[in-house]
This record gives sequence, C-alpha cells and structure tokens, in this order.
Amino acid sequence: MCLWEGDGSVQQAGVVLLQDVFAVKVKRRRAVGQQSGGAVLGLALFHCRRRGRRLEEDALHLHNASAEHTHSWYNTLKELLTGFSGRPKYVKVFINPSSHKKEAVHIYRDSVAPLFKMADIRTDITVTDRKGHSLSVMKECKLDEYDGVVCVGGDGSVAELCHALVLRAQLDANSPEKPVRAVLPLGIIPAGSTDVVSCSVHGVRDPVTAALHIVLGHLQQVDMCSFSSNGQLVCYGFSAMFGFGGRSLARAEKKRWMSSSRRREYALVKTLARLRPEDCQLSYLSAKTSSSSLFGHRDQSKDQEQEPESEVEESWMTNQGLYLSISIMSIPCLSPHAPQGLAPNTSLDNGSASLIAVGNASRSEFIKHLKRYSSSSGQFSFPFVETHSVSAVKIRPRSLIGWSEEESDEEEYSRSTPIIQSEGASFPWNIDGELVEIANEVFIRVHPRLITLYGEEVDEAESTVSCSCI
Repeated sequence: MCLWEGDGSVQQAGVVLLQDVFAVKVKRRRAVGQQSGGAVLGLALFHCRRRGRRLEEDALHLHNASAEHTHSWYNTLKELLTGFSGRPKYVKVFINPSSHKKEAVHIYRDSVAPLFKMADIRTDITVTDRKGHSLSVMKECKLDEYDGVVCVGGDGSVAELCHALVLRAQLDANSPEKPVRAVLPLGIIPAGSTDVVSCSVHGVRDPVTAALHIVLGHLQQVDMCSFSSNGQLVCYGFSAMFGFGGRSLARAEKKRWMSSSRRREYALVKTLARLRPEDCQLSYLSAKTSSSSLFGHRDQSKDQEQEPESEVEESWMTNQGLYLSISIMSIPCLSPHAPQGLAPNTSLDNGSASLIAVGNASRSEFIKHLKRYSSSSGQFSFPFVETHSVSAVKIRPRSLIGWSEEESDEEEYSRSTPIIQSEGASFPWNIDGELVEIANEVFIRVHPRLITLYGEEVDEAESTVSCSCI
C-alpha cells in the first residue's frame, strides 16, 4: 500500500491519495472502561472515497506494534495534512431548524459534526430562529476569526447567507455601489426540499458529500447576480423566476400549513389551471463570447475582477410581448425535479447567466415544456422558448410601460389577456426559492466569481496523479 500525491482525484486499486486524507489517528488496545493509554497497534487514516459525484468516508488501517515507528508516521502525516491550503480549522455554523422536514439539527449532529470533530475543525454554532437571523449575525461577527462559514438548511437559508457574505464584504470595503467578493468561503449542507445550490455545486444532494468537501478544503468560485429595482439593491442571488415560477411560489406561500410536497403540487396545478401570460418589456445584454461561453468555462487567464459594467459600449436587445415564464440563472440549478438542471447549458463560473424566456403558448404545450426538465433534454426545442447567454437583464412589466392603442387590440388579446394591468401592482418573483414582491422594473447583473463555495466543478473531478510514496 502506498500513498499518492497528485493534482486530481483518479482512484486506482490499492492507492489512497494523500489529498483525500482528512484525519490520522493512533490505534491502541484498551481494556473495557480505559479512557487513555494502551498498547500501540498502528495508525488509522480517514479519507474520502469517490462514488461518481458522491464522496464517502473510508478508513485505511496501518498495523505497526512499534510505538516509535507509529508516532514517526503519525507526526509526518499530520505535518503533510496541515500543508494543504483551504482546509478550515474554525468555522461559523448556521443551522435552520425549520428547514423542510425540520431535520437540519439531526443532519448536522449525525452526518456532519462527527466528520468535523475527526478533522479537528472547531465550530461556533448559531441555530437561527427567524428569517434574517443569520444576516443580522453576519453583520456583527468578527469574520477574521473564522476560516469559513457553513449553512445547514435549504435554499432560503443559503440565499440569505450568500447575500450576507457579499453585503458584509461591501460594508468592510466601504463600497456601497460596487459588489465586493466575499472574504470567506461558504459550505452548504443540504437540509431543504430542493437544495438547488447544493446540488449544483456538489452534483448530488448528500450531507456527507458536502461535509467532506468542507473538511478537504475543496473550493469553487461561483458567479452571482445582483437584483435591483429603482436603483436600490434588492438582494444577491443565483437564480430568479418571473411569471409562472413567481406565481406558483406566491400561491404555495399561502398554504404554509401544508407539507412542502403537497404545497408545491397544489401551487403547480392551481397556477397551470389559471395560466396566463405576463406582458412586459424584456431587455438583455449578451455575454461576451471572448470571456465566457454558455457551453464552456470562463477563461482562467483573463482578469478575474473584470465585469461587463460599461453598458454604453454594449447594445441592449429589447423585446416586448407576452411571456409565460422568464428565468435568469447563473448556475445550472440542479434539483431532484430537474436532474440535468433548469439551466443545463451554464456552469458555476463562466461569468454569464442563462436567460430562458418562454413566450405565450397553449397550456398543453407549456406543460410539455415543463415535463421535459425531468428528462435529459428537449425543453428548449419549442418555438416559443428562447435562450440566451447574458451578462445583464432588465424586466419591465407592461403596467409601467402603458397601453398603446395598437397593443390594446381586443381581437389580438381576447385569448391571452395579460394577468397584470393595473398601475402600481406588485409582481411576485421567485429568487432562490424565496418569494420577493417587486412593483417596478427589475435589473439583474451577473458578477463573475463573487462568492466561493466548498465544492468542486464536476468536470474537474478527473485528472492524472503522480506517485509520491512515503
């Protein structure tokens, strides 16, 4: 048996990569009730084993009755493990006990805490008791004491903490206008109903996998979006849905007494039964193909701080019409309901977002479009669906534009009257699974690599290794 050091994670028979080892312990023979001491038996190396995208805890036992040899190996291995950068030693943990089936505390206690203890990671735990609790704590705590932040909860908890980390970075940098990259990485332990962000960054919905990414210090920079209205920041996030996605969430929020699955099903059926388009003006800036691609990765050699802020040099594409749904997503948005992702043609850090605009169509055609998200492909092959790789988007509801005589033609709109026509109405948005009601135009801007999450790009999980036996 030998240990290998390498730049990847290809596992070979009889080989344990040193970079996958997160703890080493001395094994001893002890009598019943004996708490310390005992004859040395050797070492136990705790490491992660890869099963596709899933990480599992495993142990390698090295037998050696010599206390001198065992402690020499122990000290050498401990020194090697401390040389890996990015591995946290002290983290701030937020647990939302109300997430989904209220299992967050049990998930942390049973699946995460033992791994943190084994890896000698100290924790400062806050159990949140209200919406906005983690945001208020993050504004006041001393971030320089921690190596990272951990969230145990669903998408709402994750969105709040991501927003808090970026907002705190802005405050510390005294930069009220321009977003500042978050200082600390965030680890996401899935404990919600869909866990879109966790699934997107880990590839699977598994608390052990998420915890092992944290203890091993796997870091992945991720794009985020800012959502603004009337020149004021609403929040930072990863995805937003206007139209069908916002309407269905608004209906679900009115039935909080239901279970999450029943609530989601009720809202979906009810919104489909009353399916009507939103009339709005949709404008977008196409992402620069030189710095990002909808089907590729952001060029690592380019300035990581570069952002497409110079709107005067860009040409906005503008369409006005009826839309059943408009989605903007800077990550793939994987979930159990969409295993390939709601935006499968984007990645975590390509500096752009996917704009998916679903025009007016019959209910049956729209349902066909939705059903294809649960399969491998084909959801964008309908003539009423358009997709774009964008760096910015503006959505202005029709009530803010005004009705022209030509647009109000009764014959044209008798079958598909917009659901919103009154001035000053609030429009429901689904931003990272949270309901946000906004009465005016919404401006979305993509900010490349604004936050760092514990995880790794799935495509980067395979590479070569080189032997370094010890």
